[in-house]
Amino acid sequence: MTSNPETLEPHGKLPTKGQWTTGLYDCWEDPSHCCFTWFCPCITFGQIAEIVDGGIISKSAACCIYTHGMSWLNGAIYRSKLRRLFSLPEEPYSDSFIHCCCCVCSLTQEFRELINRGINPSLGWEGNVEKWKREGVEPPIVPTMSR
Repeated sequence: MTSNPETLEPHGKLPTKGQWTTGLYDCWEDPSHCCFTWFCPCITFGQIAEIVDGGIISKSAACCIYTHGMSWLNGAIYRSKLRRLFSLPEEPYSDSFIHCCCCVCSLTQEFRELINRGINPSLGWEGNVEKWKREGVEPPIVPTMSR
């Protein structure tokens, strides 16, 4: 991954409601993150889960859940949550099939999706909230549950 998480640049096309910004097999759009996810999928999952849950779960807790549970099932659950946030289609396969057969492809696609929509999973939820306040922009997502 890059040395400065605030410098992650969007990959793929501009976000459109109801469409993924990158394909499932576009892992190599960010080769360093793809390799990182290959070796540490639990960390990438933790970063995604913290964002998708609006900071309700920490990336550390999510990482532990992914590592000690049925990772493909937890991955599929959070992929479904991410799809609901942005009204994304379940394609090209079901969430569970994608996470069962190719967790690296799915996790890197989900990570890129968040980046392309103005959210940097590496910063965590609070880091993104601070960044949005500093930049004076509306958050692209809001938590569905209050703390």
